[in-house]
Amino acid sequence: MSSPAPSERRRVVIDPGGPLLIEGPVEVELEDGRTVVSDRFVVAVCTCRRSRSYPWCDTSHRRHSRPAAAEGD
Repeated sequence: MSSPAPSERRRVVIDPGGPLLIEGPVEVELEDGRTVVSDRFVVAVCTCRRSRSYPWCDTSHRRHSRPAAAEGD
């Protein structure tokens, strides 16, 4: 597989504990074979699977944050 031309490359930002931010537009192929498209200039792809609009992030992960670890754990 050859490398895409610079104009075809997409920038992906990994947000620890959050979504993948991808410069759009994007096309995402889901596990069941369906394809979904977003024409936004930056797309947030859900990585926690809590989103009601999966694969797009709706910030549901914020409502389910993990409790802070106690000191010494």
